[in-house]
Amino acid sequence: MTTTVPAIGTRTAEGSALQAVLLDMDGTLVDTEGFWWDVECEIFAGLGHTLDDSWRHVVVGGPMTRSAGFLIEATGADITLAELTVLLNQGFEDRIDRALPLMPGAARLLAELATHEIPTALVSASHRRIIDRVLDSLGSQYFALTVAGDEVARTKPHPDPYLFAAAGLGADPARCAVVEDTATGVAAAEAAGCHVVAVPSVAPIAPAARRTVVDSLEVVDLAFLRALLN
Repeated sequence: MTTTVPAIGTRTAEGSALQAVLLDMDGTLVDTEGFWWDVECEIFAGLGHTLDDSWRHVVVGGPMTRSAGFLIEATGADITLAELTVLLNQGFEDRIDRALPLMPGAARLLAELATHEIPTALVSASHRRIIDRVLDSLGSQYFALTVAGDEVARTKPHPDPYLFAAAGLGADPARCAVVEDTATGVAAAEAAGCHVVAVPSVAPIAPAARRTVVDSLEVVDLAFLRALLN
């Protein structure tokens, strides 16, 4: 398990504009966005409700309280938010225990950042219990800091998680590169003042100022990230 309070003041090599890389987890490093939707569909099927596929774009990438609350309201299911949260986490854990596929290019990028000693943080809206289970396979050694959705007062789409991560790494948010896969995560990173690389997983994301959209993480390397800030 990685610490959530790393040493302050970590920096990249002198002269590099890039000070840190902040990475989302679900759908960015691990191919798990579909896992969440499958679990949600199964739970609500057991409650007698069928989820509309169009809702998937609404619930992807955000805090569990928002996603779960939306589904309860949309279906009228007889379940509390607290009960649904427990079921969602348990169902997701069952799936990642069976398989945890990495996104193409994820292992290579993490290894490159580690080799060049680039301060790196994992910033997720998922709960701590989920992050720690994923890190068992992903590799906690790649991250100086991890931020979970249930450890900040406001998670994505608010900027708090990325501001916390940048501060923890001793980096200026404006000199951080963020890699995200959802509009919710992109909004959080941009609100924090970071440069963003969007690798859409479920719904399209349009290019914008300080936002670069790519088809796959396979095209993202250290030179690519440094070029964003240079």
